[in-house]
Amino acid sequence: MKTKLLFLALFITVGINAQTPFFIELTDAKPSSSASEWASKIKAPSAAWGSINERYSKTIIPDGLSKKWKTKAWRGQRVNGQAVFYTPKEIKNVTINSTPLKKGNSVIPSSSIELSFIRYVMTDELNKDKKGGCGYRHNKAEWDSSIVADILDASKSMPVEANSVRPVWINVWVPSNATPGTYKAELEISGEGMKTISLPYEITVTSRVLPEPKDWEFHLDLWQNPYSVARFYNVPLWSKEHFDYMRPIMERYAKAGGKVITVSILNRPWNGQTHDAFSSMVLKEKKIDGTWRYDYTVFDKWVEFMMSCGVTEQIDCYTVVPWALDFDYYDQATNSVKVVKANPGEPAYENYWIPFLKNFSEHLKEKGWLDRTAIAMDERSKEAMSAAEKVIFTACPDFKIAGAIHYYPDVEPNIYDLCLAYGETLPQEVLERRRKEGKITTCYTCCAEAYPNTYTFSAPAEATWIPLHSAAIDVDGYLRWAYNSWTEKPLQDSRFYNWAAGDCYLVYPNSSSIRFERLIEGIQYVEMIRILRKEFTDNNNSAKLKLLNDAVSKFVPMNLRIDNATQMVDEFKSVMDKL
Repeated sequence: MKTKLLFLALFITVGINAQTPFFIELTDAKPSSSASEWASKIKAPSAAWGSINERYSKTIIPDGLSKKWKTKAWRGQRVNGQAVFYTPKEIKNVTINSTPLKKGNSVIPSSSIELSFIRYVMTDELNKDKKGGCGYRHNKAEWDSSIVADILDASKSMPVEANSVRPVWINVWVPSNATPGTYKAELEISGEGMKTISLPYEITVTSRVLPEPKDWEFHLDLWQNPYSVARFYNVPLWSKEHFDYMRPIMERYAKAGGKVITVSILNRPWNGQTHDAFSSMVLKEKKIDGTWRYDYTVFDKWVEFMMSCGVTEQIDCYTVVPWALDFDYYDQATNSVKVVKANPGEPAYENYWIPFLKNFSEHLKEKGWLDRTAIAMDERSKEAMSAAEKVIFTACPDFKIAGAIHYYPDVEPNIYDLCLAYGETLPQEVLERRRKEGKITTCYTCCAEAYPNTYTFSAPAEATWIPLHSAAIDVDGYLRWAYNSWTEKPLQDSRFYNWAAGDCYLVYPNSSSIRFERLIEGIQYVEMIRILRKEFTDNNNSAKLKLLNDAVSKFVPMNLRIDNATQMVDEFKSVMDKL
């Protein structure tokens, strides 16, 4: 019984800080338009089309708006627009609706149109040297904080305060079988005591087709955190309620083309760098006779669940080289948890990991998962990686290895999924060899980059810029260390005590974000680039191929400043619309 109780203690650990998705936005300390300005300039509730490149202030009267939104799309593509509603008086029960998009008898149904109120979350800024977002932030008062528009809230209606702005996000997923042509519709905004506002928009659908996300070649790896979900919703870890809450969150990842399942095979692989630390999904028990027993119950449930959500390509297991070299297990002889402290290459390290990895490989073979499983390592040294490789392949030569690391020529040949830090590149001959060998090469950003990034204060276009950068340097995809490692109150405050605001998560509880939708935009562009390159090559259209390649080649660090990502992405879209 004591063993079972200890097992539960290891696997059912959630916080007591429960929240609900309903919340009050925090107050902005930044300057706003005065009540007299609102009274003199805005006589009635108003709305117009804005730009998806802008985060509109909640309290400043917006300008530079348009009466109509027009865009182009491939069949199968998702496109984004932003409208801005603003009012001098309080309006209760504001609702948003769209008519179907129509072109004669052809219709893009309302089910393909997703509308969201954009809500505001607290953010901060870069570190004081403006060179990145890493470092401790224990005293939030030291940081220049403000609220910013980012959360895409799918509520059916909401009140809008007097003298305030409430942006609206529209995402249209054009059906892959839509008839090409120009479709027209209207976004309708209504509320108690106000006249319904209709905003016209149109989408010109081309004949080209973007495949479904499951068929995208872009290798998207966003690390999932199931522990954050259990804590936020205050449900038992790995319970039915936990999986029910996780499903829409993880299906959103799959619909963005997510390829990799994040698994923790020991406690705190990153030494607790998130609000909700990762626990081991595998119980390791040393029996009285000195042999080992491993329980894969949680591991199996998690992987099977993620596959049911549509994430099926790769299972990355963290890690045999954690940030703190502590390896725990339950010791049956003493009825206690013990910790092995050892460096890679030491006998104690091998005695801990080789038996597990051998047993793990047999379990993976039984499940049919060995060929898609990688033992993953994050930002480890060349020496640690080399020693770990030997242990992994001694246990099972068929294991794959994944690593977000620097380029080490002696280590690289054994890395199946190699992810380089932003700004690093491989020699072209190495990149080509890896591709011929069927290996994956990607890049990642983290708190080290001031820009491009996906902080809640980053320019939205930076999220689109990043996948285009992967195309420019000819790698296969992108990794971001935190898909949903939520802060204590993620719907209100994206600030964290270690990293710049928003670094820990891209999506909210049951909600997407401006950042995440713009990231998907960039991933779609990479898929379109691949398709167009093949089309232009097959048709010997060298002029268009050169135009495309020249546009892609610009997305490298030397061309990016802190203030020009938007311009670069807009110029690229202009080129794509002409091809």
